Amino acid sequence: MSTDSYTPPKVWTWDKSSGGQFASINRPIAGKTHDKELPVGEHPFQLYSLGTPNGVKVTIMLEELLAAGHKGAEYDAWLINIGEGDQFGSDFVDINPNSKIPALMDRSGAEPLRVFESGSILVHLAEKFGAFLPATGPERTEVMNWLFWQMGSAPFLGGGFGHFYAYAPEKLEYPINRYAMEVKRQLDVLERNLADRKWIAGDNYSIADMAIYPWYGRLVEGGAYDSGEFLSVHEYKNVIRWAADCAARPAVARGKRVNRGNPAEGIPERHSAADLD
Repeated sequence: MSTDSYTPPKVWTWDKSSGGQFASINRPIAGKTHDKELPVGEHPFQLYSLGTPNGVKVTIMLEELLAAGHKGAEYDAWLINIGEGDQFGSDFVDINPNSKIPALMDRSGAEPLRVFESGSILVHLAEKFGAFLPATGPERTEVMNWLFWQMGSAPFLGGGFGHFYAYAPEKLEYPINRYAMEVKRQLDVLERNLADRKWIAGDNYSIADMAIYPWYGRLVEGGAYDSGEFLSVHEYKNVIRWAADCAARPAVARGKRVNRGNPAEGIPERHSAADLD
């Protein structure tokens, strides 16, 4: 381990040159940086997002609802380019003051309703359509247990391990080891849970699977951050089996292609089912 040490200053100040790949969009303050109007399509749900794991959760959910016959779940998906700072535009900040994707406007009621944070969006849609989340009882609690597990765990995978392993301006042994250990612990949590379950929360596919798959399914499928070999993801046989079951669902395959800037991976915007044909 490196013996180089860092002594924190008495008062931290913002160094705009730090932050690695995402230095241009990371800042210690909230709020808009510019005025920008967001487009509005014709469908009840307007999604402003990007095909990152958190964004994919919601497009999978919307596609699953449509596949299940909930025609009221039709949506327009608009690309938010976080590399160019779209998330700091005035209209986006009005929907999500935290300036993170995904952000949803539910225009199906008398008044438009903003919904932000991916977990909140999943619960909102599940309750609205009575799908993929039991209404009451122990089964509902178990789904919520795993949904909140994901919301609390993924920052260690993305913002922790992913940042220091793939994006930080220099490779540092201590944080990479620290977060690699935590990610492997999380994979072991899933591995043990899936030893006697088909889906994350039991016998039925739910929003817990939709929330966890884009992060941990992606990790064991191909190694997010090109880290599959480093993390020995092949060890997690139950997680690999579950991820394959998720990936085999047509709605999941469709949801993964929405709001992708790279044409080889999908489409930047989605306004009808035909866009994904």
